[in-house]
Amino acid sequence: MSEPKDKRRKDGESRRRHRSRSISPDWRSKAPKVAVKPDFGLSGKLAEDTNVFNGVVIKYNEPVEARKPKRRWRLYPFKGDTSLPFIPLHRQSAYLLGRSRMIADIPIDHPSCSKQHAVLQFRLVEFTRDDGTTGRRIRPYVIDLESANGTFVNNKRIEARRYVELLERDVLKFGFSTREYVVLHEESHGEDQDDDVNGPAAEDAVAAEGTTAA
Repeated sequence: MSEPKDKRRKDGESRRRHRSRSISPDWRSKAPKVAVKPDFGLSGKLAEDTNVFNGVVIKYNEPVEARKPKRRWRLYPFKGDTSLPFIPLHRQSAYLLGRSRMIADIPIDHPSCSKQHAVLQFRLVEFTRDDGTTGRRIRPYVIDLESANGTFVNNKRIEARRYVELLERDVLKFGFSTREYVVLHEESHGEDQDDDVNGPAAEDAVAAEGTTAA
Protein backbone atom coordinates (compact mmCIF):
# COMPACT_ATOMS: atom_id res chain seq x y z
CA MET A 1 0.00 0.00 0.00
CA SER A 2 1.35 3.43 -0.92
CA GLU A 3 2.12 6.02 1.71
CA PRO A 4 -0.28 8.94 2.16
CA LYS A 5 0.58 11.99 0.08
CA ASP A 6 0.88 14.22 3.17
CA LYS A 7 3.54 11.95 4.71
CA ARG A 8 5.61 11.89 1.47
CA ARG A 9 5.44 15.70 1.26
CA LYS A 10 6.68 16.10 4.87
CA ASP A 11 9.54 13.64 4.30
CA GLY A 12 10.64 15.57 1.18
CA GLU A 13 10.64 18.90 3.01
CA SER A 14 12.66 17.37 5.85
CA ARG A 15 15.33 16.11 3.43
CA ARG A 16 15.60 19.54 1.73
CA ARG A 17 16.05 21.27 5.12
CA HIS A 18 18.75 18.77 6.07
CA ARG A 19 20.69 19.43 2.84
CA SER A 20 20.49 23.20 3.30
CA ARG A 21 21.87 22.93 6.86
CA SER A 22 24.77 20.77 5.65
CA ILE A 23 26.05 23.64 3.43
CA SER A 24 28.13 26.09 5.43
CA PRO A 25 26.91 29.71 5.12
CA ASP A 26 30.51 30.87 4.55
CA TRP A 27 31.20 28.40 1.72
CA ARG A 28 32.27 31.24 -0.61
CA SER A 29 35.12 32.25 1.72
CA LYS A 30 36.34 28.64 1.90
CA ALA A 31 36.33 28.09 -1.86
CA PRO A 32 39.82 27.98 -3.45
CA LYS A 33 40.86 31.39 -4.76
CA VAL A 34 41.96 31.61 -8.38
CA ALA A 35 44.61 34.23 -9.12
CA VAL A 36 43.53 36.67 -11.83
CA LYS A 37 46.32 37.95 -14.00
CA PRO A 38 46.20 41.64 -14.95
CA ASP A 39 44.95 42.30 -18.47
CA PHE A 40 46.74 45.21 -20.11
CA GLY A 41 45.05 44.74 -23.48
CA LEU A 42 42.31 46.97 -24.81
CA SER A 43 38.78 45.68 -24.47
CA GLY A 44 36.70 45.68 -27.62
CA LYS A 45 34.66 48.63 -26.37
CA LEU A 46 37.75 50.62 -25.41
CA ALA A 47 39.30 49.96 -28.81
CA GLU A 48 36.08 51.18 -30.42
CA ASP A 49 36.12 54.37 -28.38
CA THR A 50 39.74 55.15 -29.16
CA ASN A 51 40.06 54.39 -32.87
CA VAL A 52 36.91 54.17 -34.96
CA PHE A 53 36.43 55.46 -38.50
CA ASN A 54 33.17 55.14 -40.45
CA GLY A 55 31.93 52.78 -37.76
CA VAL A 56 34.88 50.40 -38.21
CA VAL A 57 37.47 49.67 -35.51
CA ILE A 58 40.91 50.45 -36.96
CA LYS A 59 43.60 47.88 -36.16
CA TYR A 60 46.35 50.49 -36.01
CA ASN A 61 47.30 53.54 -33.94
CA GLU A 62 50.00 55.97 -35.00
CA PRO A 63 53.14 56.11 -32.83
CA VAL A 64 54.25 59.22 -30.93
CA GLU A 65 57.03 59.82 -33.48
CA ALA A 66 54.52 60.11 -36.35
CA ARG A 67 55.13 63.19 -38.52
CA LYS A 68 53.97 64.57 -41.84
CA PRO A 69 56.92 64.38 -44.25
CA LYS A 70 58.80 67.47 -45.38
CA ARG A 71 59.59 65.83 -48.69
CA ARG A 72 56.97 65.06 -51.34
CA TRP A 73 57.04 61.28 -51.36
CA ARG A 74 54.99 59.43 -53.95
CA LEU A 75 53.79 55.90 -54.60
CA TYR A 76 53.86 54.83 -58.26
CA PRO A 77 51.60 51.83 -59.03
CA PHE A 78 52.47 49.53 -61.94
CA LYS A 79 50.15 46.95 -63.47
CA GLY A 80 52.56 44.87 -65.51
CA ASP A 81 54.46 47.35 -67.66
CA THR A 82 51.69 49.94 -67.43
CA SER A 83 52.29 52.89 -65.11
CA LEU A 84 49.20 54.12 -63.27
CA PRO A 85 48.70 57.63 -61.80
CA PHE A 86 50.97 58.22 -58.81
CA ILE A 87 49.65 58.57 -55.26
CA PRO A 88 50.96 61.58 -53.27
CA LEU A 89 52.15 60.68 -49.77
CA HIS A 90 53.10 64.06 -48.28
CA ARG A 91 49.65 65.22 -47.16
CA GLN A 92 49.37 63.18 -43.95
CA SER A 93 51.57 61.15 -41.64
CA ALA A 94 50.06 57.71 -42.28
CA TYR A 95 48.13 55.86 -44.99
CA LEU A 96 46.05 52.74 -44.44
CA LEU A 97 46.09 50.26 -47.32
CA GLY A 98 43.44 47.57 -47.61
CA ARG A 99 40.49 46.07 -49.41
CA SER A 100 37.86 47.99 -47.41
CA ARG A 101 37.13 51.19 -49.30
CA MET A 102 35.16 52.52 -46.33
CA ILE A 103 38.37 53.07 -44.36
CA ALA A 104 41.39 52.63 -46.65
CA ASP A 105 43.38 55.70 -47.66
CA ILE A 106 44.84 53.64 -50.51
CA PRO A 107 42.45 50.86 -51.62
CA ILE A 108 43.97 47.58 -52.83
CA ASP A 109 41.18 45.57 -54.43
CA HIS A 110 42.79 42.17 -54.99
CA PRO A 111 40.79 39.41 -53.22
CA SER A 112 43.95 38.06 -51.56
CA CYS A 113 44.42 41.35 -49.70
CA SER A 114 42.96 41.95 -46.25
CA LYS A 115 40.45 44.68 -45.44
CA GLN A 116 43.12 46.35 -43.27
CA HIS A 117 46.30 45.07 -44.84
CA ALA A 118 49.18 47.45 -44.11
CA VAL A 119 50.07 51.03 -43.20
CA LEU A 120 52.59 53.45 -44.68
CA GLN A 121 53.84 55.48 -41.72
CA PHE A 122 56.16 58.50 -41.66
CA ARG A 123 58.28 58.61 -38.49
CA LEU A 124 60.77 61.05 -37.01
CA VAL A 125 63.89 58.95 -36.37
CA GLU A 126 67.51 59.57 -35.44
CA PHE A 127 70.45 59.01 -37.78
CA THR A 128 74.20 59.62 -37.75
CA ARG A 129 75.60 62.26 -40.07
CA ASP A 130 78.88 61.89 -41.97
CA ASP A 131 80.66 63.98 -39.30
CA GLY A 132 79.55 61.61 -36.52
CA THR A 133 76.89 63.87 -35.05
CA THR A 134 73.32 62.73 -34.54
CA GLY A 135 70.43 64.22 -36.46
CA ARG A 136 66.75 63.49 -36.99
CA ARG A 137 64.83 62.95 -40.17
CA ILE A 138 61.37 61.90 -41.28
CA ARG A 139 61.39 58.59 -43.09
CA PRO A 140 58.70 56.34 -44.60
CA TYR A 141 58.03 52.92 -43.08
CA VAL A 142 55.62 50.11 -43.87
CA ILE A 143 53.99 47.87 -41.29
CA ASP A 144 51.91 44.77 -42.04
CA LEU A 145 48.71 44.51 -39.96
CA GLU A 146 48.82 40.72 -39.64
CA SER A 147 47.34 40.35 -43.11
CA ALA A 148 46.35 36.90 -44.34
CA ASN A 149 48.75 36.82 -47.28
CA GLY A 150 51.52 39.22 -46.37
CA THR A 151 53.24 42.43 -47.40
CA PHE A 152 56.38 42.30 -49.53
CA VAL A 153 59.27 44.73 -49.89
CA ASN A 154 61.44 43.98 -52.92
CA ASN A 155 59.78 40.54 -53.17
CA LYS A 156 60.64 39.65 -49.56
CA ARG A 157 57.78 39.10 -47.12
CA ILE A 158 58.11 41.29 -44.04
CA GLU A 159 57.29 40.30 -40.48
CA ALA A 160 53.86 41.41 -39.29
CA ARG A 161 53.53 44.25 -36.77
CA ARG A 162 57.11 45.45 -37.27
CA TYR A 163 58.17 48.66 -39.01
CA VAL A 164 60.35 48.29 -42.08
CA GLU A 165 62.04 51.42 -43.42
CA LEU A 166 61.41 52.20 -47.07
CA LEU A 167 64.12 53.58 -49.32
CA GLU A 168 63.66 55.35 -52.60
CA ARG A 169 62.90 52.90 -55.44
CA ASP A 170 61.79 50.15 -53.06
CA VAL A 171 58.96 48.04 -54.50
CA LEU A 172 55.89 47.08 -52.45
CA LYS A 173 53.50 44.21 -53.16
CA PHE A 174 50.47 43.04 -51.21
CA GLY A 175 49.04 39.53 -50.96
CA PHE A 176 49.06 37.62 -54.24
CA SER A 177 48.43 40.73 -56.34
CA THR A 178 50.92 41.25 -59.17
CA ARG A 179 50.51 45.02 -58.94
CA GLU A 180 53.69 46.76 -57.78
CA TYR A 181 54.07 50.07 -55.95
CA VAL A 182 57.36 51.92 -56.32
CA VAL A 183 58.38 54.41 -53.61
CA LEU A 184 59.84 57.64 -55.03
CA HIS A 185 60.02 61.36 -54.25
CA GLU A 186 60.37 64.55 -56.25
CA GLU A 187 64.10 65.06 -55.68
CA SER A 188 66.57 62.19 -55.59
CA HIS A 189 69.68 64.23 -54.62
CA GLY A 190 70.82 65.22 -51.13
CA GLU A 191 68.58 62.66 -49.46
CA ASP A 192 69.98 62.94 -45.93
CA GLN A 193 70.20 66.73 -46.00
CA ASP A 194 66.64 67.18 -47.24
CA ASP A 195 65.28 64.98 -44.44
CA ASP A 196 67.45 66.36 -41.64
CA VAL A 197 65.48 68.02 -38.84
CA ASN A 198 67.81 70.27 -36.86
CA GLY A 199 66.95 70.71 -33.19
CA PRO A 200 63.74 70.71 -31.13
CA ALA A 201 62.43 73.90 -32.70
CA ALA A 202 62.53 72.38 -36.15
CA GLU A 203 60.94 69.20 -34.86
CA ASP A 204 58.04 71.16 -33.40
CA ALA A 205 57.64 73.02 -36.66
CA VAL A 206 57.38 69.77 -38.58
CA ALA A 207 54.79 68.42 -36.15
CA ALA A 208 52.68 71.60 -36.24
CA GLU A 209 49.51 71.63 -38.29
CA GLY A 210 49.85 73.19 -41.69
CA THR A 211 53.58 72.59 -42.09
CA THR A 212 54.49 72.82 -45.77
CA ALA A 213 57.13 70.83 -47.61
CA ALA A 214 60.61 72.35 -47.63
